[in-house]
Amino acid sequence: MTTAMLDLILPPRCAGCDAPGVLVCPRCAVELHGRPARRTPDPAPPGLPACWSAGEYTPAVRRMIIAYKERGRTAVARPLAGALALAVAAAAGARPVVLVPVPSARPVLRRRGHDPVTRLAELAAGYLGLAGWPVTVAGVLAQRRRVADQAGLSSSQRAANLFSAFTVPADRNAPVPRSWGGVEAVVLVDDIVTTGATLAEAARALREAGVTPSFAAAVAATRRRDQNRSGDGG
Repeated sequence: MTTAMLDLILPPRCAGCDAPGVLVCPRCAVELHGRPARRTPDPAPPGLPACWSAGEYTPAVRRMIIAYKERGRTAVARPLAGALALAVAAAAGARPVVLVPVPSARPVLRRRGHDPVTRLAELAAGYLGLAGWPVTVAGVLAQRRRVADQAGLSSSQRAANLFSAFTVPADRNAPVPRSWGGVEAVVLVDDIVTTGATLAEAARALREAGVTPSFAAAVAATRRRDQNRSGDGG
């Protein structure tokens, strides 16, 4: 909260490169929003839908995501969500979209004081709605058991760590209409795509509830599966 208040009171500095005067400078904005494209990990874990991102997980984008998730710079959510919206729009075409954010573990939520991925999904939905997309955010996924911190784990370790970790609880089945997967694009949302293990597990949980995700969308994606392991995205 202190950091968020300082962003309002003091002249901002770029969350990507620390340049003075702006929250995200033009150069870092190009890295963040520059090239929405399909970036599915290769090799992909079983069950992973096609993955789209606004750009690559460059050092500047990494600093922006860490500033938002770990250092209380909640104002950075808006440019990050704008990037997420661009990735969704590039993949969805003219279809209505349902955004399903990947859940965070409860200890992580308590430590951060907010749910960063759900917030990004909500803001991205607002941007898509302003652009004319029929869009819904459905927080139907939950963690059914504790998982270890993903940072530093290899692709096989991440897959084992997340095995059967997500579910759609019975009390959340109501927001999962049978019409999903018809005209709507059901979009799994995360901040970063690394090995794809997190999104593959989230997709499995949705399929178990009777819904097949159309694709996944994220702010950024790593170039290769076992590089850039910082952060807890998957």
